[in-house]
Amino acid sequence: MAVDSAKLDTFLGQLISDMGAAAGMAPTYVGDQLGIYKAMAGAGDLTPEQLSDKTELNQRLLQEWLNSQAAGGYVEYNPSDGTYILPDEQAFVLTNP
Repeated sequence: MAVDSAKLDTFLGQLISDMGAAAGMAPTYVGDQLGIYKAMAGAGDLTPEQLSDKTELNQRLLQEWLNSQAAGGYVEYNPSDGTYILPDEQAFVLTNP
């Protein structure tokens, strides 16, 4: 088998990108199905506790979900007060059927 290393590198880059995209969609699906994005849309800065009160979801699990969403750029995190916000642009995409 003759393997072209440039083609191999290109394919591996595509594969890793696709795997990352697939893994990133699971938390997005959860946020949609549980109404978390809708609860955050237009609500301004929220702490995990405030979001938990608003959604009646487990605060600790929301904290983890919010951290993953912030890392992916879906929500923004403000470290000075520990709040998260769903920007209007993301809300437009994630809350409109």
